[in-house]
Amino acid sequence: MVTGPTIRTVLGDIPPADLGVCNAHDHLFLRSPQLPGQELADAGAAAAELAAFRAAGGAAVIQWTPYGMGRGAAELPRLARESGVTVVAATGLHQAAHYAPGTVERVRPDLADLFVTELTEGIGGTGTRAGMIKVAGGFHGLDPHARYTMAAAAEAQRATGAAIGVHLELGTGALDVLEFLCGELAVSPDRVILGHLNRSPDLAVHRTAAEAGAYLAFDGPSRANHATDWRLPEALAALAEAGFGDRILLGGDTTTAAARSVDGGPGMPHLLRRLRSRLELDLGADLVTRFLTDNPARAFAAEWGRGGSEVGAGVEEGGVGGG
Repeated sequence: MVTGPTIRTVLGDIPPADLGVCNAHDHLFLRSPQLPGQELADAGAAAAELAAFRAAGGAAVIQWTPYGMGRGAAELPRLARESGVTVVAATGLHQAAHYAPGTVERVRPDLADLFVTELTEGIGGTGTRAGMIKVAGGFHGLDPHARYTMAAAAEAQRATGAAIGVHLELGTGALDVLEFLCGELAVSPDRVILGHLNRSPDLAVHRTAAEAGAYLAFDGPSRANHATDWRLPEALAALAEAGFGDRILLGGDTTTAAARSVDGGPGMPHLLRRLRSRLELDLGADLVTRFLTDNPARAFAAEWGRGGSEVGAGVEEGGVGGG
């Protein structure tokens, strides 16, 4: 019996110390109307990508694919078992633009209960439990959909203890998210992971978010249209020098089939084969290892609650679906 905080993987709960070298934000499966023809839907390709990540020294992948975007929940346990890579799945909801018409409206009335069910019982009928909640902000702000979704995520977080990962559109809006989630909704900042901060290299915003107590995910390297790899050492060094090296997470965020390493892209191995060694030149191997091991082990661990009576006070009742 594991006691204390644990990380909820698709094969069950594990002690944080067992997580190992972690890709803190990526995707094995993903579909969206915003990415037509680039779906991550091939289980064989997902297996090959995990094998490549494992060969590069990787031990764990956190898949941030939320409800209704083709998470592959039925496939994830087999892939984790066969690859030897720990996999954590997500519940949650992305921006409305990433769903077919009617999907968001169907689940909206009972959203917090949906999140709790997927965290504590399983996704759909698969029995695969999610280990985090993923939501999304907008470009430099929060629209009504983001606010409603985050309110449901806050209810589910209080009921279960799960971390909330936040997609920041082009890396913006971090402080708006913290004001809403941690200020108005009273989520503890150390339960919030802000994603894509590498896309907006505003060092003052990074430091303010770290001072608040949130985790900062720098994910999605090797994208020439963002200030990713070439500005990343500067941003991470500034945080580390200010005493916030324990707030930093690193991830790959592979979102299209063409970006997979097995299809000729950088994929999951890039994080360890290229980015890790580049960061070590400026920051040292010990600190970069902390980004990849100790920090995600804390960020995704929870004292898991069972849900139930804590949920539902702020969300209307209604039906939900799987996905």
